[in-house]
Amino acid sequence: MQGEGSTSVRTAEPWYLPVGDEVEVFEAAYAARLPVLLKGPTGCGKTRFVEHMAWRLAERRGRHEDLMSRLVTVACHEDLTATDLVGRYLLSGDETVWMDGPLTRAVRTGAICYLDEVVEARKDTTVVVHALTDHRRILPIEKTAELLEAHPDFLLVISYNPGYQSVVKDLKPSTRQRFVSLEFDYPVVDVETEIVAHESGADRELARRLALIGEKTRNLREHGFEEGVSTRLLIYAARLVVGGIEPRRACDVAIARAISDDVDVQRAVTEIVDVLLP
Repeated sequence: MQGEGSTSVRTAEPWYLPVGDEVEVFEAAYAARLPVLLKGPTGCGKTRFVEHMAWRLAERRGRHEDLMSRLVTVACHEDLTATDLVGRYLLSGDETVWMDGPLTRAVRTGAICYLDEVVEARKDTTVVVHALTDHRRILPIEKTAELLEAHPDFLLVISYNPGYQSVVKDLKPSTRQRFVSLEFDYPVVDVETEIVAHESGADRELARRLALIGEKTRNLREHGFEEGVSTRLLIYAARLVVGGIEPRRACDVAIARAISDDVDVQRAVTEIVDVLLP
């Protein structure tokens, strides 16, 4: 997991398996410098997709540095302020010095800035991005009286999970309508099988059974289960099995007990596991 304002030092290409035309749409949006909104359930690959695209676009421009200079990721939360994004004055010895926030660093250097789960941030925080998402492409920094023009390579990407959407936690129309929107969902069984096998090192038969478990749990609407198990948790279960844990026990700790504290939901998931695992 990446924290507030974090960057990745990975130099190899982050593996991502396209399930539609999302790569082509993102590349077209980047070429036109159109900000991008990613919508989809937790653990379906949104963050990996952004990492992959940041690497892919940087390689195309002939920039072979690591992801640190390509992608700035901010994990949004309810205490995130505009100051956290833009920057603040800090004491350094006897001096007061300005320290850029993660958004400002990305704007200056031409990185992709990824605001993960943006609806978790305070409403007044998201307003700071508005001037970056239209023809102006500027970042007003009130504390330094600076109007920072975005580097030509800068792009803003935000994401959120519609499954947790509420009146309190939703994007304002004034924000939403500034973005090209890409919708993500959990992949079909054959695709998810390949993803689980690749990411965990598990054999294809186990990966397929786990993908089927994922498909079945996502149909548990009658149990009040909104989304079902994420692809991420299926990979966790597979990695436990590869590490020597008995398959049903791996599914118990990585899936059934991880997705809910509701006993009925856990029982329903366990019944699915018992049917699909030998």
